[in-house]
Amino acid sequence: MNDLYSLLVNLHELNAGAFRAAIAGVLVSGVCGVMGCFIILRRTSFLADAVAHSMLAGVVAGFLVIRFAMQVPAVATLIDATLGETARSTAMLIGATLAGLLTVALVNFISRTSRVKEDAVIGLTYTAVFSLGGVFASYFSRYIDLDLYHFLIGDLLGVSHGDMWMIAGVAAIVLAVVLCFFRSLLLVSFDPVMAASIGVSVLLVEYVLTICTAMVVVAGVTVVGVVMVVGLLIIPAATAYLISDRLSRMLPLAGMFGVTGFVIGYSAALWLQQVAPGAAIVLACAGQFSIAFCLAPKYGLLADWMRRRNLAPQQLVEDVLGSILRSPQEQAPLADVLRLVAGKSREIRRAVRSLDRQGLLSSDGETLSLTDEGRREGLRLLRAHRLWESYLAHVGMPSEELHDRAHQLEHVHDEETVDYLDDKLGHPLLDPHGSEIPEDFVHLTPGAEVNAALLRTGRRGEITALEPAAEGLGLEIGMWIMAGDRQRDGEAWLFHLPGGAKVLLDHAAADAVRVRVE
Repeated sequence: MNDLYSLLVNLHELNAGAFRAAIAGVLVSGVCGVMGCFIILRRTSFLADAVAHSMLAGVVAGFLVIRFAMQVPAVATLIDATLGETARSTAMLIGATLAGLLTVALVNFISRTSRVKEDAVIGLTYTAVFSLGGVFASYFSRYIDLDLYHFLIGDLLGVSHGDMWMIAGVAAIVLAVVLCFFRSLLLVSFDPVMAASIGVSVLLVEYVLTICTAMVVVAGVTVVGVVMVVGLLIIPAATAYLISDRLSRMLPLAGMFGVTGFVIGYSAALWLQQVAPGAAIVLACAGQFSIAFCLAPKYGLLADWMRRRNLAPQQLVEDVLGSILRSPQEQAPLADVLRLVAGKSREIRRAVRSLDRQGLLSSDGETLSLTDEGRREGLRLLRAHRLWESYLAHVGMPSEELHDRAHQLEHVHDEETVDYLDDKLGHPLLDPHGSEIPEDFVHLTPGAEVNAALLRTGRRGEITALEPAAEGLGLEIGMWIMAGDRQRDGEAWLFHLPGGAKVLLDHAAADAVRVRVE
């Protein structure tokens, strides 16, 4: 640590301006990458661009307010005592944030109360607010010494101590919000309907995200300008999105890509000397995205080409599994599979070979049978198919269309989606045709902790936690319970307690009991 501290001190003494620029750039690019993840996931890139441009009006207004306030001696003394040299940056930050919020509020209001589509509303709103800033800047030009050129393209080497404190404060606040409210931000970003259904205030979270975005944009304007700051928000996050499926990994990756893009771009600008740092930084970020777009392990062009070349269509592979699982004794001649599965014979044979290589089926001459792993995969598909049928029946689809539509949707069988359907439908036991829906064998493994609502008849578990909805029902932590037959048309869970006692729970109460599966 002492060596690092000495290095930083030496760098600062060598070139204080460049040192401040480097620190400011690292902070801004990192926090822009983090906030960009939520913009990417919520598909609000155009709105973020609108917020960035509309801030001109807020910046000018904030500058004018602090300018006129400083002409009053008493107010000037108070401002100097409380804000010091950060007064102008703080006023611009507040003005820009209010302008961003005003833009979002106008977009929401006009979209809800008119027939104009939201993208058109965003375009007309932010250009109007941006123009208002231009009118302010030109009309009050004799009072404003704001450098609009650098406002548009950034002035990294002109970062002052006040700007540094403002940027550090914004980074600390935004990262603290992300850490403290990560779960709510995650829910609202992926499924606002579900978030609202469990009591999360979606509107409040969206406004918090807007405020954080506005603050980050104001901080980023100093580094790369209002035109390029959207690139600093979007590109690192989009790069991380190509590499990671989980938000918890995407956030640090986006921050890292933002910082590396800044370091590469800033270094290139210093080396070339006549290149604007902001443009070089965004260009470096775009270069990182291009590399990830081509070489990302799962979602890159090269991976996609190799996948298409080597693998049979996933839907065909799953159809082959399903056809064998539904055959007598879970065995079927290849000729039957070719007859039952829709598709070209060549592709179906490729799917069979693919399943054989994956160890999901075995071949005895012309007869195909499932391995244990293949049967498990087939059951997972069957469970998804029957849950989709139940869901489609639940929303009112005619019974004669259920199978075909569910056959298309069963390929959407990731665990989160299937679990959501299962819980939404109240963990049904039978599909609309009366066939049993396989249990959730992915989670029901010995030693795993699950909600008691997942237990089927005969399953036992030890209670590990009780939420308020399950308190006062005679249940205790550490107690062993065994699931009985469902009651009241499957909407009530019967559990046998020690000593012969029984308890009947509704869905909410059964979900409120956590058990460790025997």
